[in-house]
Amino acid sequence: MKRTLYATCSILFFISLLAFPQSAFQGASTGLLLWFHTVLPTLLPFIIISNLLIHSSAIDVITRIAAPLLCRFFGVTPYGTFVILTGFLCGCPMGSKAAADLLKKGAITRQEACYLLSFCNNTSPMFIISYVIWQSLRMPGQTLSLLLIVMLTPILLSFVFRRIYGIPAGTCTGSSGAAAAATENMSLDACIMNGFETITRIGGYIILFSIIISYAAMIPAAPSLLSMFLLPSLEITSGVTMICSKTLPEGMKLVLTLALTSFGGWCAAAQTRAMLQDTDLPIVPYIIEKLVTALVTSLFAYGYLLY
Repeated sequence: MKRTLYATCSILFFISLLAFPQSAFQGASTGLLLWFHTVLPTLLPFIIISNLLIHSSAIDVITRIAAPLLCRFFGVTPYGTFVILTGFLCGCPMGSKAAADLLKKGAITRQEACYLLSFCNNTSPMFIISYVIWQSLRMPGQTLSLLLIVMLTPILLSFVFRRIYGIPAGTCTGSSGAAAAATENMSLDACIMNGFETITRIGGYIILFSIIISYAAMIPAAPSLLSMFLLPSLEITSGVTMICSKTLPEGMKLVLTLALTSFGGWCAAAQTRAMLQDTDLPIVPYIIEKLVTALVTSLFAYGYLLY
C-alpha cells in the first residue's frame, strides 16, 4: 500500500511538471534562491563544525562543560547535552542530525535519541528574531517575549515527553567516558563532503515543497482552511510570509505565526526524516510531538495577547 501510494504520487507529480511547467519553474526558482541565499550559508558551517566536533575529542570538552547543568535538568547523558545545544542554537534539522549521528556512534541510546528528538529540533533563534519577529511580524519591541514563548515551550514539554519515554527525572544517566570508545576521527575533507551532501538533500526538499506551494497558489478560490493552515504549514519561510500578508487581525497573525515557527513546517519534517534515514528512529512520534508543541505555543501566544 505504501509503495503504491508513493508510486502514484511520483507519477502525478511528474505529470504536473509537464502540465504546469511555468509554475514548476517559478516554485523551483523560489526554493533554490531560498536555499542558496539563506539555508546554505546559515546551516552548512554548522553542519561541518558539528561533524568535526562529534568525530573528535572536542565533543568531550563541550559535554564536560554543559553536563553539570543540562544533564540533571533534562535527565540526559553528557552526550545528550550536545544534541540539546545543537538543536536549540543551530536550527532544524541540526538537532535531528546530531541525535542520529550520536546514536549511530553508540554514544546515546535509542530511547534517549527519541526523547531528545521530541524537543531538541527547533527553529534557530536568529531566524526567529530576524525573519519572524522583526521582518514578518514587525514587532521588534516584543522580541524577548516572543522569543521566550517559542523557545521555552519545548523545554516545558520536555518534562512531559520525559515521562512518556521513561527517562529518569533529575539524574545524569551515563557519563562522557561511556561513549569514549565510540569516538572515531573524521577528516576535515570527509566532514566537508558530508556537510555538502546533507545541505544538498535539504535543498532538494525545499525545492520540492516550493513547487507544491506554487501549484497551490494556482487554486482560484482556496478554502480558508487550505489558505490559512495547510499551505503555510508546508514550508516555514513561505508560510510565515503567507500568514503575515493576509488580512487577519494582528493577534491571529501572531498566534498562527508562532505556532508555525514552533512546528517548523512539513518541509522541515521531511528534512528531519532524511536525517534519520540511516537509523531506526521513527518519524511519526516526532511529528505528533511537534504538532503538540505548536498547539501549546499557540495557547501561550494567545495568553500573552490577553495579558
